[in-house]
Amino acid sequence: MVALDDTRAKHTGRKIYGVKYGRDPMGPHFHVNFVRSNRFLQLSMACPTRGRAARMVPVDFVHAPTPDRPSAKATELQMAQYRRQRKDCRIGVVAIDRLLRLRRQLDGEGHAQRPLWVVGDGGYTNDSVLRHLPERTVFTGRIRRDAKLFQLPQANPRGRRRIYGDPLPTPEQIRQDDGTPWRQVVAYAAGKEHLFRVKTLDAVRWKSAGDRTLRLIVIAPLAYRLSAGHPLLYRQPGYLVCTDPQAPLEEVLQAYLWRWDIEVNFRDEKSLLGIDEAKVRDRESVETVPALGVAAYGLMLLAGLEVAAEGRQPNTLPLPKWRANRPRPLCAGQLIAALRHELWRGGMRKTHFASPPTSGMKPPKRNPSLESAVLYAIHSG
Repeated sequence: MVALDDTRAKHTGRKIYGVKYGRDPMGPHFHVNFVRSNRFLQLSMACPTRGRAARMVPVDFVHAPTPDRPSAKATELQMAQYRRQRKDCRIGVVAIDRLLRLRRQLDGEGHAQRPLWVVGDGGYTNDSVLRHLPERTVFTGRIRRDAKLFQLPQANPRGRRRIYGDPLPTPEQIRQDDGTPWRQVVAYAAGKEHLFRVKTLDAVRWKSAGDRTLRLIVIAPLAYRLSAGHPLLYRQPGYLVCTDPQAPLEEVLQAYLWRWDIEVNFRDEKSLLGIDEAKVRDRESVETVPALGVAAYGLMLLAGLEVAAEGRQPNTLPLPKWRANRPRPLCAGQLIAALRHELWRGGMRKTHFASPPTSGMKPPKRNPSLESAVLYAIHSG
């Protein structure tokens, strides 16, 4: 199972390759903000940890810029070439190219019969992706609540073959329809298993998917509390489509819930590793320096998963009391601290703060540990 998403690395320099004005995803929903940034596409693969939990590990990170617009004095031939390049650089087209590479790589390694599950958000649930999926690939993504869906066409012995049948209610209307029963599905999310209420239609058509048969999944809002005494709140409903109507509903929902961890990957890569802070300008450096940081991050996550699979615990700093009784997988900050501990442990043991204590009437002072002091200072800072 692979999660698919793109991120933007903000830059202010006007001579950095690939930097363009784009919509700020962190801006408020009521106002569109624009920032100068570089766009990158990432594929993260799910690695099961314990039970039904999984950790997303980056396996592909590629620069996906848009072409430069010609000047006002450009010829019609130059404008036609620009429009063609802009069409080829759409994020959906780049995503399909990377999925084709991944599918060929799996086939070359002897996994030709193994299906590839891809999960994306609403930005990839469109005709650019759904109509050009590789073979043996299942895609699951969000869909608009007012999307126009159709039934399968009836057999017509004469005339042109139909692709779409009679219109169906929108996903929002299906959610509000009392005639369609709810089903209960158990899935793992946010550290524990939750009971989800879902509605599903097993055979629908959508014009963005062409003649591909889809499965619609409507997820009811999930109730939650911010604290024990906090009033009950509800999240927004979800609307999904899956290109494999025969896929088990529990697995489709679980795969989509795993997708959220790719957002955690982006946060770690930017906030902890600073892949968007490299002072580089030319094309080769802009493309390879962030990719190198993401590759190192992925190797660190794999090392942490391997240690956890063996039943061992990395030599990390003790957790605070409010986290000691919560068995969770190690986050990126803890893995970085463990890596520093292993790298610096040998050199720190050769030094000490003070000379060995001498015998006397007063009790000896406790020698502070240089190793512990430095690591705690770096971890807290």
